[in-house]
Amino acid sequence: MCVKKGKSMFLCHQCKRSGSWQLFQDYIGLQNATEIAPVKTKGKSAIFSQAVLPAIHVDAADEEDIKKAHELWAQGIPCGDADADTRNRVLEAFEIKLIKPETLKKYSVRYKDNCLLLPWFHIDKSLAGMKILRKSDESQTDITETSLPRGEQRGGLFGWNVITRAHEEVVLTATELDAMAVQQETKAVALALPHGISVLPQEVLAYLEQFKRITLWFNNDVRSWDAAKRFGKKLNEKRCYIIRPKDNRPQPFQALKQGLNLSQILQSAHALGHKSILSFRALRQDVFSELLHVTEVAGVKWKRFTQMNKLLKGHRPGELTVFTGPTGSGKTTFMSEYSLDLAMQGVSTLWGSFEIRNVRLAKMMLTQFAQKSFGEYLSEFDHWADKFENLPIYFMNFYGQEDLKKVIDTMSHAVYVHDIQHVIIDNLQFMMGMDTHMDRFWKQDLVVSAFRKFASVNNCHVTLVMHPRKEKDSDMLQNASIFGGVKASQEADNILILQDRRLTSQRGKKFLQVTKNRFDGEIGIMPIEFDHDTLCYSKKKLKDSKKHVGKEPGKDHVEFSEEITGEQTFQIADPEESM
Repeated sequence: MCVKKGKSMFLCHQCKRSGSWQLFQDYIGLQNATEIAPVKTKGKSAIFSQAVLPAIHVDAADEEDIKKAHELWAQGIPCGDADADTRNRVLEAFEIKLIKPETLKKYSVRYKDNCLLLPWFHIDKSLAGMKILRKSDESQTDITETSLPRGEQRGGLFGWNVITRAHEEVVLTATELDAMAVQQETKAVALALPHGISVLPQEVLAYLEQFKRITLWFNNDVRSWDAAKRFGKKLNEKRCYIIRPKDNRPQPFQALKQGLNLSQILQSAHALGHKSILSFRALRQDVFSELLHVTEVAGVKWKRFTQMNKLLKGHRPGELTVFTGPTGSGKTTFMSEYSLDLAMQGVSTLWGSFEIRNVRLAKMMLTQFAQKSFGEYLSEFDHWADKFENLPIYFMNFYGQEDLKKVIDTMSHAVYVHDIQHVIIDNLQFMMGMDTHMDRFWKQDLVVSAFRKFASVNNCHVTLVMHPRKEKDSDMLQNASIFGGVKASQEADNILILQDRRLTSQRGKKFLQVTKNRFDGEIGIMPIEFDHDTLCYSKKKLKDSKKHVGKEPGKDHVEFSEEITGEQTFQIADPEESM
């Protein structure tokens, strides 16, 4: 059994149970002693030797996935043992002809019909699950990926079946093909992470305890570089080495396809070093990487809100964003879709909804994800819920006023366990509640400072949804309109204001205004329009021809509005003109 008390977790190799340190104490503590018959065991405690752990609770859907994985595995044909014609046909179909038969056999890769089965193994080398690459019958290029079991229940590692206790060095990759390419070309032991670069599960840490040197070899883009440094901190920086991102150092399988020398690339790995001491030599490669990958350094781009990319350039880790707007203007609805857009691109997200309950929030996000009203399409719920379940979105189990320390501890745990990259606090005033023993403005400044520090230390983007102070309806909100002191606007890297001019003008519109952007100083507005059916702000509604003002008589015309872009013009109506 592996016990990491400092990290508050345990993993049992025999029964494959894992969990928190408190759960481990509950399992073997004195409260179980009364249920255990004394047994004389030489050199061992009677309680410990006879303790029976409670049965593992497995969700019915997960149990079905695990059963299906074992059935597929039993029906699959080992690629290494297949005849040459069949093997070549499979390798060509999945575009992996460069992977040799002996490598496929070493990693126990199998195939069935039009599927390639890439197995994950438990620490005792039993089958934990698999990734399935499926070749579409209708297309020669369409290859889809699915996993069994799905979501967080994925366990084990691809390649663990080749590990022995004698191994002291290992290479971690983001994909199974990368792991096979490394082992084939360099003879180094290589494992593939079950969630790629998005999450390093806590259970995986126990697998890697035996290794004295761990090399992280992901892709040569900025997100992979950030993930490698983030994972290195969890794995102990002293034993971790990283392949620094350069054009001639892509991920292993791409390097193999390009004819590069994988052994030379592996030998170029650099140690992470001490986190508190830096020289320009240590920063030199990071500076070069930022100059080389200017667009990627700007952050993850929005796909639903393309105008945001022109204003903020992207969503970056380690920043603090303050989002405000009038009461009832739709702040939570907009932030829901805003964060959903990023989560769909792999940004692990943690929601702290203190104003509305998680069920209502999840219902809204699912509707925005499917972009259809389930009141009319309830029969499609399971289809979209299965897809939504695979997104890296988590929810804090809080509602209403909550202690700051408890919230920060929960966020820290989520960053460590789930590799959270974006935390939303909605909203700050609801979380703080009413406290008659402390000045409200001073307390809010302390809370904002705590979230600012958390974002910087954990390299995690934190978004604070805040109420504005009471302003005249005719006045537009500004940075100074944020409730409380000036601390929030000073600490924030970005300030977004949802302006709602519909109540003050007949021609008034709702739009998002960027009033602060510390990254490059770009500020401006983004027009938005709400669709009541899909609860989305990202696209304008279809305008019926009868409502089209510019329609010429005698012509049937339906206008489709394009997705909002920076080239569209937008005019803010003057309140006096509408009077």
